[in-house]
Amino acid sequence: MMLVQSIRMALMSIAGNKVRSFLTMLGIIIGVSSVILLVSVGQGVTGQITSQFSDLGTNQLTVMINGRGAVTSLTNEEVAAMGRLPGVDQVSPTVSSTVTAKYRNAHTNVSLEGITPSYEKVQNFHVQSGRFLLDMDNEYRQKTALIGTETAKKLFGAEHPVGRELQLNGSTFKIVGLLQAKGSSLSGSNDKKILIPLASAERLLQSKGIQTFAVTALSDKDVAPVKAAIGQILDKKFLHAKDSYSIFDSKQMLDTLKATSGTLSLALAGIAGISLFVGGIGIMNIMIISVNERTREIGIRKAIGAKRTDILLQFIIESVVLSTLGGIIGIGAGLGLTWLVGQTGALKVGYAWNMVTISFLFSLLIGVFFGLLPANKAARLRPIYALRTD
Repeated sequence: MMLVQSIRMALMSIAGNKVRSFLTMLGIIIGVSSVILLVSVGQGVTGQITSQFSDLGTNQLTVMINGRGAVTSLTNEEVAAMGRLPGVDQVSPTVSSTVTAKYRNAHTNVSLEGITPSYEKVQNFHVQSGRFLLDMDNEYRQKTALIGTETAKKLFGAEHPVGRELQLNGSTFKIVGLLQAKGSSLSGSNDKKILIPLASAERLLQSKGIQTFAVTALSDKDVAPVKAAIGQILDKKFLHAKDSYSIFDSKQMLDTLKATSGTLSLALAGIAGISLFVGGIGIMNIMIISVNERTREIGIRKAIGAKRTDILLQFIIESVVLSTLGGIIGIGAGLGLTWLVGQTGALKVGYAWNMVTISFLFSLLIGVFFGLLPANKAARLRPIYALRTD
């Protein structure tokens, strides 16, 4: 019964000072909503990037040759030979650059990649209409092209691009396939690109030699042996030149990404948690002021028989009610802001329900912790002194 009475008195006190109570809760509201929003955005972006890596699989290696020119590159035959190494499933060489694509009066700068048919499986790119590039496109240096959805919309608008011709740096290519939408990745938009046969790209870009290629192993256990074998070949090719090449293991990159994103999410939560701490200090400050304002009331209650624990409980409950209400409003604001960010499409979000629970519990603890000092001050007031206070 005493608990119910204390809660009722706490609510009456808060309702009697609405503006001051709201300003007191504002720090908690901002802290809780910030924690939920930042962690949700962090989890969403991490999940998106992780999904993109997972689509490629954990059995992929990406090899990049550093430097320029034919001396610091591999021939098509040398790359193809790596596809015959034990444990290798497929090899996908790539040459890339930026070109000007034009169709009638529309033109745009777009990323161009010269590829082989193995690109479809290795890089997980597929067509939604038309066909993918074939071996004969490379063999005969056909001027065929695959176009991304974003580039297709920019150049062709509502027209269906398959079967149409466009100019790439002045050379005419026929579009044989429209790629499926892939969204964005760490390297940028996957839909703002054009893919053409590797041999045709070398001629168009006037570039010889391959400096980037991807390798898929038959299984995860084959990744390490394949990586070592490729390293030995490249060491021999470049005479052990320092930093002449880099080999990226998709599994290691994914593990590193998860560890980094986890640390970043904790850092963001910690930064937002400072607002919660500051909000707790605000609650303590207001409760001390409230104790000073109600000194006579405390004296009267003690004079008519209220115990020290009753006074202590009253002010702790008032502090907890303030922080709890602030936490509830903060949760609503945080989820609402997270939803709004998700609707804009600028960032991916993943609702951090664990942070909702943690933030709410933390706001309760803040109410108890920062309410103890003013509550203890109120409970220790001597009735005679309190009654003398105006």
